[in-house]
Amino acid sequence: MKKINGMKNLVLALTLFLALASCKQEKEVPKVRYSSEKKDSKPIIDSADLQVSDLPIEFPNTDVLVFPVGNVNFVSRDSKIGSETSSKSYSTQSFNVSNYNDFEITGYLTNLKFQKQNTDSLEVLTNKSLLIESVTYLKNFADKSNKKILLYSLADADTNQDNAIDQDDIKSIYASDIYGKGFQKLSPDLQEVIDWNVLEGIKRLYFRTIEDFNKNGAFDAKDKVHYFYVDLMQKELKAVEYKPI
Repeated sequence: MKKINGMKNLVLALTLFLALASCKQEKEVPKVRYSSEKKDSKPIIDSADLQVSDLPIEFPNTDVLVFPVGNVNFVSRDSKIGSETSSKSYSTQSFNVSNYNDFEITGYLTNLKFQKQNTDSLEVLTNKSLLIESVTYLKNFADKSNKKILLYSLADADTNQDNAIDQDDIKSIYASDIYGKGFQKLSPDLQEVIDWNVLEGIKRLYFRTIEDFNKNGAFDAKDKVHYFYVDLMQKELKAVEYKPI
């Protein structure tokens, strides 16, 4: 009888442990934390990370090469020499930090560098700490307008105050010309970009953001959605808010 009760207790304890573990995994990391202290946020770079550049990318009908820059993470592991275990060695599966498909570069990039064809100099996009997740060349718009624009989806601040700028922070939308010049933010601070679309016929960029209106640190049904458009033919790009609802 004691053995059966012991098994029941073990099963109950295991069930409780799994339930708690599941709840912990489902708990969403806050996108925003509010603090009265203003501090400069810089991403923490692991000592096992190696900064590299991928081979250059050439967008169609342009005269510039784009070099995606990011960090390769080396995973530490113990290696054995004979009967003894040595200090940690490092291994990685790939030195690629980006992917390119359909006029879009994706990855977790820390910067971009640009080189005009037939020159040797490289121009850096920015000296700010960023995590760039995508860079899109607006090719269809360029074909119709002869104006070449890049759009960026990125995190530019440690909004959840975990001492790193990473994929858990708020995503913003930026733009520049094809050479990385005029790099500027289009979406407001502390508003997460939901999606965007370019209407080539009227030469406008439309995008939506969500604001943590109730200041609870998460995006939910009690928050506020904002709507913006940008006239892409203007010399200085500026987001204009409109209210369809």
